[in-house]
Amino acid sequence: MILIVIKFPVRPDRIEEFRAKADEYAAAVNAEEGSLFFEWSRSVLEPDTFVCIEGFRDSDAGASHVATPHAKAAFDWMSDLVAEQPQIIYVDAPEVSGFGPMGEVQPRG
Repeated sequence: MILIVIKFPVRPDRIEEFRAKADEYAAAVNAEEGSLFFEWSRSVLEPDTFVCIEGFRDSDAGASHVATPHAKAAFDWMSDLVAEQPQIIYVDAPEVSGFGPMGEVQPRG
């Protein structure tokens, strides 16, 4: 699995535009054959920062993703909406296939 986490600092006056475009983009990415998950969250500590977490089956699926028309379009509109260059963590973990249960926390009662 390829695991990617990206922090997007968004211009404060463009937050709503970013949210709308990000939702559309997430739907398109989640429909890709090699996509395992693609989600956006808003930072609690930095409210103008959105965090993207994405997982792809393997590096071929990741390469296919960046070549899609919706990814190319997103890279373009994102440049108009970010306040600073996004920061990324990219991990190639072939032994991981997705999320698993967290041992330290379980529902009570």
